[in-house]
Amino acid sequence: QVQLVESGGGSVEAGGSLTLSCSASGYANRMNCMGWFRQAPGKEREGVAIIRSDGYTSYADSVKGRFTISKDNAKSTLYVYLEMSSLKPEDTAMYYCAADPWAYCTVDNRELNYWGQGTQVTVSS
Repeated sequence: QVQLVESGGGSVEAGGSLTLSCSASGYANRMNCMGWFRQAPGKEREGVAIIRSDGYTSYADSVKGRFTISKDNAKSTLYVYLEMSSLKPEDTAMYYCAADPWAYCTVDNRELNYWGQGTQVTVSS
C-alpha cells in the first residue's frame, strides 16, 4: 500500500507561482511512476506531469515550460513536487498526486493505482 498526501494548493493571481508537494509513504520507493493530474469542474481528469523511477519526466503540452516535476527520496518519506509558474486561470483545478509500480508512465495514462485526496489550485485573472 502507498499513501499519498498533497499540500501546497491555494489561490493566486494570474502570472503567479505555487509549488505543490506530495508526500508518499508505505511502499512508495517501489513506484515506477509518479505524477500529477488535475481535474477542473465539469472536465475529465487530465495528466499534468509524470516522473519515472529513472528520473525521466514528461509534461502535458499545456504546461510545458511553466511547470516542473521533481522528487526527493533522500528522506525517509518520498516527496514529489510540482513547481508551477506563470499560472493561468485555466490552470484552476483540483490537483492530484498519483503513483503506480507497473503502469505505463505517460501523462496520457490515468490508470494509476494509488491516488491522493487532492489539493485545490485557483488562479484568478
